[in-house]
Amino acid sequence: MPENAIDPIHQFNVERIFNLHPFGYDASFTNASLLMVIILGLASLLMIYGTSRRSLVPGRLQSAAEMTYEFVADTVRGTAGQDGMRFMPLVFSLFMFVFFANVLGLLPFSYTVTSQIVVTFALAALVIAVVIIYGIAKHGAGFLHLFAPSGVSPLILPFIILIEVISFVARPISLSVRLFANMLAGHITLKVFGGFIVLLLGGGVATALLAPLPFIGIVILTAFELLVAVLQAYVFAILTCVYLNDAIHPGH
Repeated sequence: MPENAIDPIHQFNVERIFNLHPFGYDASFTNASLLMVIILGLASLLMIYGTSRRSLVPGRLQSAAEMTYEFVADTVRGTAGQDGMRFMPLVFSLFMFVFFANVLGLLPFSYTVTSQIVVTFALAALVIAVVIIYGIAKHGAGFLHLFAPSGVSPLILPFIILIEVISFVARPISLSVRLFANMLAGHITLKVFGGFIVLLLGGGVATALLAPLPFIGIVILTAFELLVAVLQAYVFAILTCVYLNDAIHPGH
């Protein structure tokens, strides 16, 4: 590919910042690692500094921290009930991570961590692992009622169990691919429209007059991507609550 060609996939490359090989394993610090550290720092700064003063009349940072917490708490209570609040730290952490990862990925020269399927699948696998471990620890063999709904005829019960098992196994796949695909597709589209602007501006006066059209498209797409970034964080959180509710109340 020519050096000046526009490659919309290049923005997703994982690049090493410095190499680390402890005990022969590749644990190099990459641009993805850097962004995850920044995400952790920003989320911690928002919640720690925003709630440190506890003013009766909250400032902007305190209001943002309190509103974020209450939003996630209402989501947990509305989906998994009051018993689901024991998982509030997990759901809140996942929401904050996905939210900051999606939003920071929209900044120029940044990196979208959630555009990597290995990251989103790791988050989804964590959720399903918690569901399985808690469900078995809390209910024992009763957790298997999740796959065998009550009131179903014995004739069709094997088919229902098979469907429920397949649905459960597909959960981490759908949860991770949904987030990954939305971030990947949106950023590729933005890069393609940006490439149109560069090509039109470099093609002479006649084509330069058309450059505002893809520029307007980028503005609209950026606003849409910001909405998608926030929405995907919410979707990831609420689906996590739905799956955790199955571990808390495995019976149908």
